[in-house]
Amino acid sequence: MCCVLLIFINFVRYMEKRYNKNLVFVVACLGMCFFGIATIVLGSVLPQLTAKLGFDNLQAAALVAFMPVGSLVGSTFFGPVVDRFGHKMMLIVCSIILLVGLQGVALFAEVWKLQLSIFLIGLGGGVLNGETNSLASDISAENEKGSRLSVLGVFYGVGAMSIPVLMRSLSARYEYNEILHGLGVIMAVLIVGFMFVAFPAPKQPKGFPIKKGLGLLKERGLLLLSFVLFFQSGIEVCCSTWTTTYFAQVTEVNSAEALTALTCMIVGLTLSRVVLAVVYRKVKQETVLPYSLMVGAMGFLLLVAIPNAWGAWCGMFLVGAGLAATFPTVLSWLGRMYAELSGTAFSIAIAVGLIGQLVLNYSTGALSHVFGIEFFPFLMIGAIAVMLVLVKRIGK
Repeated sequence: MCCVLLIFINFVRYMEKRYNKNLVFVVACLGMCFFGIATIVLGSVLPQLTAKLGFDNLQAAALVAFMPVGSLVGSTFFGPVVDRFGHKMMLIVCSIILLVGLQGVALFAEVWKLQLSIFLIGLGGGVLNGETNSLASDISAENEKGSRLSVLGVFYGVGAMSIPVLMRSLSARYEYNEILHGLGVIMAVLIVGFMFVAFPAPKQPKGFPIKKGLGLLKERGLLLLSFVLFFQSGIEVCCSTWTTTYFAQVTEVNSAEALTALTCMIVGLTLSRVVLAVVYRKVKQETVLPYSLMVGAMGFLLLVAIPNAWGAWCGMFLVGAGLAATFPTVLSWLGRMYAELSGTAFSIAIAVGLIGQLVLNYSTGALSHVFGIEFFPFLMIGAIAVMLVLVKRIGK
C-alpha cells in the first residue's frame, strides 16, 4: 500500500513538471466562467425564488446578503493556501462548493438552507475569481500576463451573460430549479475533467512563509494597487445597484431600456477585453490603463448629456469598456511584483476590492439620499479620478 502511494505521489510530481500551459489556461478560463455564473445567478432567479417563498424585498435583501460575506471569506484565505498547496485542489474543491450552492438554491425551501447555499455560492465564486487570475498569471511569461488576464476576463463575461440568456430562452418551458439542475450537470462534467489535467507545482511546498506574507501588508505598491481595485469594484457594483434608479428618476429611460443598458455595460467590458488581449501584446498595460479609465468617465458624462435610451446604452457601453482594463492590468502588475507569493498578493488585493464594493455601494446610497440620485454619475467620475491619481503614484 505504501509503495502504491509513493508511486502515485511521484507520478503527480512528475506530471506537475510536465503540465501543458495552454490546457491549464483553458481550465482557468472555465473556472472564471463559473465565477461569472456565480455573480449573476442570484439576480436572475431571485424574483422566482422570492415569489415561491412569499418573501418581500426586505427579506430577499437579507437572503442575498450572505453572498458577499462568502465572497469576502473566500477571497481572503485562498491566496496563502494556493501558494502553499498549489492551484489544482483549490480550483476543484471550490468549483464543487459553488456547484453545491447552486443546487441548494434549486432544491431547498427552508431559509437557513438557502442562506447556507447562497454563502457557498459566494465562497466558491470568491475563491475562483482570485484563484483563476493567480493561476493565469503564474503560468504566463512576463509579456503574456496582461493579454492572458484580459482573455480570462472575457470568460467572466461569457459566464455572466449565459445565465440571463438561459433564463430568457428556457423559462417558458422549465422552472428555474430545473434550469439550475441542467447547468449543474454541465459543471459537474467539467469539474471531473479538471481532475485529469496536470497543474504547476506549489510555489511554497516546504511551508508558507508567514512573516513574509504578512510583510506584504506593508508594501506600498500592493496597497496602492489594492485601492485601485477598491474603487474599480465599487464602481461596478454601484452601476449594477444604482443606475436603474438613476435612469428611472432623472432620465427618460424606462425599466426595460435600463436593463438593456446594464447588458450593454457587460458587452462593453467583454468586447474591450477581447481587444485588450491583442493590444497588450504590443503596448504596456500601464500605458493603456489611464486612457481606458478616461473612456469610463466619458461614459458617465454621456449619461448626463443624453438622458434618453441611446445615451444610456452608449454611455454604459463606454463605462464597461473603460473599466475593462483595470483588473487585468492591476493583477498583471501584482503578478510581476510579487511572483513568489502572487496568490497571497492577489488575495489581499481582491479582498480590498470586495470591501470597496460594500463601502462605495453604501456611500453612494447615503450621498444620493442627501444630495439626490442625479449626482450619481459625478460620484462615479470622482471615484475614477481617485483611481487615476493612485495609478500615477504607483508609477513613481
